[in-house]
Amino acid sequence: MTRQVVSYRSLAQLQRSGVRVVRTLPALRTAVVESSDRFGERPVLRRVLTVDEPALAETYQPGVAWEWQWDAARMGEVPDWVLRAAAGVKIAVIDSGADLSAPDLADKAPATWSVLSRSNRVRDGLGHGTFVSSLAAGSVANGVGISGFGGDARLLVVQAIGADGYITDVDEAAAIVYAVKHGARIVNLSIGGAETSRVEQRAVRWAARRGVLVVAAAGNEHDAGNLPEYPAALLQPLGSNGRGGIGLAVGATSLDGSRAYFSNTGSYLSLAAPGFNVFAAESADADWPRAQLPWTSPGYYGWASGTSFASPEVAGAAALVWAANPRLTARQVAEVLKQSADGSGWNRSLGWGRLDAAAAVQLALGTKGNALRRAHSSRPQ
Repeated sequence: MTRQVVSYRSLAQLQRSGVRVVRTLPALRTAVVESSDRFGERPVLRRVLTVDEPALAETYQPGVAWEWQWDAARMGEVPDWVLRAAAGVKIAVIDSGADLSAPDLADKAPATWSVLSRSNRVRDGLGHGTFVSSLAAGSVANGVGISGFGGDARLLVVQAIGADGYITDVDEAAAIVYAVKHGARIVNLSIGGAETSRVEQRAVRWAARRGVLVVAAAGNEHDAGNLPEYPAALLQPLGSNGRGGIGLAVGATSLDGSRAYFSNTGSYLSLAAPGFNVFAAESADADWPRAQLPWTSPGYYGWASGTSFASPEVAGAAALVWAANPRLTARQVAEVLKQSADGSGWNRSLGWGRLDAAAAVQLALGTKGNALRRAHSSRPQ
């Protein structure tokens, strides 16, 4: 007996077919079944997108902020009222859970759900989800630690990644459905794999049809084949050269603004954001190297690298764009972020360029409904 993922029109009819139904995703008309016959897809695994280990080299230098990524994206120039207005937007981080005692997350009192345990317990023994969550929506008002990119955006933590750092496409789909049904307007997926599946495709399209912006990491395999990563390549499709799409695929930059050495390149890249040795909150339950801070803090912080950490910065900036102009659609929010990126035209290394949160907010403020058009005139290279 093997487990397979199948779609159905009638659950009753599927049950009468003789298979054992293990799990259902009614919103997607999809089920996991056990059967000796092969008539569906086997569940697909994908992994969190970090660079081997949490970064050991400290980015901090004299004259450089600990959370240098904030300055690199011009977050300090975003109007304070926009940071406050982001409270009307909910960001879902689908990941390994979160340390809810971390100061930058505790201040947000995030809603939680685990598709693994079917409970509200989201203890983060892996550490990845805490780091990602703090970058997407860590408190900007508590005066402790770091500031997330989402201003006062509300946070929904959905645990779907296991302690081994892997997630199945079925758990990913279930987490997307849960997030959308519970009010998320932005979903961050800092995961990737070299193949996709029908259930993942269904879940992403289902979210997009409901006006949700999905943001995903583009991958860290540049020097290991540079193959497209999914779900990112579903959001900004292969061959699109950064145009159109139903979401955002995010690459990573280094301190000097160049492409991080590990960050994937290709026709599915939307834009890039800081991802090499970025500074963020760490889980007390995970064994990550701790930064030695010159200030007193009840929480833990450190540096880590990966497109995993560029993606939530863009997800947070998307909340600011929506806060500045609530009339925008999800696709228009994505287009604003691409148009305002700090680039001279699309290219395979950085997409439309580096995230510029202040420019994105200003473009959103001047955008009226369907009047949004691509401002870049350079041909893709």
